[in-house]
Amino acid sequence: MTDPQQERPEPREPVQGPLPPMGSDELLRPVAHLERKAVAMLLFTMLLIVGAAIYLMYARGVFEPTQRLILTADDSQGVSVGMDMTFQGFPIGRVRKIELADNAEVHILIDVPKKEAHWLRSTSVFTLVSGIVGGTTIKAYSGILTDPQLEDGATRPVLRGDATAEIPQLVAQARELLENLNAMTSQGSALGGVVENVRTLTESLNGPGGALKVLTGNEADSKKIALTLDRVNQLLARLDGVVVKADKQVFGAGKDAGLVQDVRGAVLQLNGLLTDTRKSLTKIDAVLVEAQGIAANANEATTDLGALRGEVEANLRKVESLLSDINRKWPFAKDSELKLP
Repeated sequence: MTDPQQERPEPREPVQGPLPPMGSDELLRPVAHLERKAVAMLLFTMLLIVGAAIYLMYARGVFEPTQRLILTADDSQGVSVGMDMTFQGFPIGRVRKIELADNAEVHILIDVPKKEAHWLRSTSVFTLVSGIVGGTTIKAYSGILTDPQLEDGATRPVLRGDATAEIPQLVAQARELLENLNAMTSQGSALGGVVENVRTLTESLNGPGGALKVLTGNEADSKKIALTLDRVNQLLARLDGVVVKADKQVFGAGKDAGLVQDVRGAVLQLNGLLTDTRKSLTKIDAVLVEAQGIAANANEATTDLGALRGEVEANLRKVESLLSDINRKWPFAKDSELKLP
């Protein structure tokens, strides 16, 4: 079998000028090295595809070092391979595998890049939330970032929160609420009685007597209270007149001088009397000073009189003693009594 490359004619130089007609042999001439060019194109295309795949794998973190986190749950509904685990709204991990353990628990295997693993601590909490609108999300919460870092291959339970699971309970509560509302608004219910009483009270307030009739319970008592209020108003009017008269009698001025003016005049007169009394007391003080001087002189005179009386008494005793001697010596004497002048 002959080699096709040996049968091929030698390539010619490109022809300058206008192209020959379509039926010409020049257009049917084979391209040189066609197989080599096709192989090179295929290799280049394969390299582009492999490079793009490697770039995508790098962008997806396939070659990035990770640590494994195992989350245990009782149901994996809504969880899919490739979904993210977020922390504060930022993806820090990706679900790589979901498996069922021997104890019927669901194990969710998550790869966390080493550079993001410092956000996970030994006290971190993981939640699996399924909302009414939107898909299921896995979230991590780390309250204390100073706790020890979560170790590689750690197993943690995940708290599941399914908003759709509460819909039957909400429907049951809404049905019960509607039944209670129907019972409250039905004919002969307690609320209907209260509304009827309020209507009756409103009519009483708008009718004759108004609030007094509501407070007393009957129209007769309300009329008595109104009459009493009228009398009280009349009494207050009279008291106003009495107060005005008393004010004139007590605080009047001019021709209608009242008690206060009289008291003020009496006080002025009393002040004058007190002034005169003060002057008299000043004069009495001077007289008392003079009397004290006279008393002192009388005291000295009394002292001198006492001494003089003592001398007189001594002389009298001497005279008496002399008379006694005379009487003893004079036998004919009948009256021995000595009479002093």
